[in-house]
Amino acid sequence: MSRYDVITLGETMLRFTPPNLKRIEQTTTFDIEVGGSESNLAIGLARLGLKVLWLSRLTNNPLGRLIERTIAGHGVDTSRIIWTENDRVGLYFLEEGKAPRGSQVIYDRKQSAISQMRASELPIDLFHSDCARVLHLSGITPALSPNLAITARRALQLAKEAGWKVSFDLNYRGQLWTPAAALEGCTPFIQATNILLAPLDDVRLIYNLDPESASEQALNVLRQHAPQAIIVLTLGENGAIGVEPQGQILQQPAFPAEEVGRLGGGDAFAAGFLYGYLTTTEREQRLALALRWGAATAAFKYSIPGDIPMIDRAEIERLIRQDVTGSKLVR
Repeated sequence: MSRYDVITLGETMLRFTPPNLKRIEQTTTFDIEVGGSESNLAIGLARLGLKVLWLSRLTNNPLGRLIERTIAGHGVDTSRIIWTENDRVGLYFLEEGKAPRGSQVIYDRKQSAISQMRASELPIDLFHSDCARVLHLSGITPALSPNLAITARRALQLAKEAGWKVSFDLNYRGQLWTPAAALEGCTPFIQATNILLAPLDDVRLIYNLDPESASEQALNVLRQHAPQAIIVLTLGENGAIGVEPQGQILQQPAFPAEEVGRLGGGDAFAAGFLYGYLTTTEREQRLALALRWGAATAAFKYSIPGDIPMIDRAEIERLIRQDVTGSKLVR
């Protein structure tokens, strides 16, 4: 048995949101949440019952300690955080809007503590065969700084040498880099990963596809660049499609959900998918059940405010059992 099911590396920030749909310019108070793609996933997996370690670098001040306590409070192991007296904690501001005014995000994360993390700071003793089953990374991490990109690639190398599986979520962020830079920066991870998760719109952007191109076209592009990987393409309200190497495409419809908090939905999908993938013993059913777990977990997250997936495994299991559609084969 591995000590951890999943180890993940990434940045977590504090999120400031004006209450009651107010604009930032008019508010006098903010609701504060903790949020980051990798820690959202880590919390989702821990709440589903897996053993998870979150690696990061945080400034040792009340803001950093708030982040650590929040993540640890959901059952994630945070014992290997690199604490520093320097740098800063990343922040972001979410101004929620309703049509015709859309929501917008403003980042304040330059020179954050993790962006200064070097490969030499990785806990090398963790990277051995019986320590973990999967390393999970996302395209956000290499976008934060050249140093962190090198660190993430080193973690990828160490995980592969240890015989772990690697999961990579493309997670393109237009405020962090251009599509061309994202393609260059993410390609080493795409070419090495065992599980590739990507939103359809992100694939269209970084591979310069027609914005209206079909999901099958985007999936075929990914299959060309990552023939070794299980590939999952998320399609928003249309659910997701997935394919194993040399396999047939499976389609998973979205579960109906009333949207309350959309941020973190993709991370919840990734958490549900990895949970299904890691806990399904029947090889022939693994992809189909993992897709269903991903879709159900994302649907629950949409009904919850904040970034963190405040989910319960029994709730997700009930939703999956009630589903009469399931994953269907696309021929």
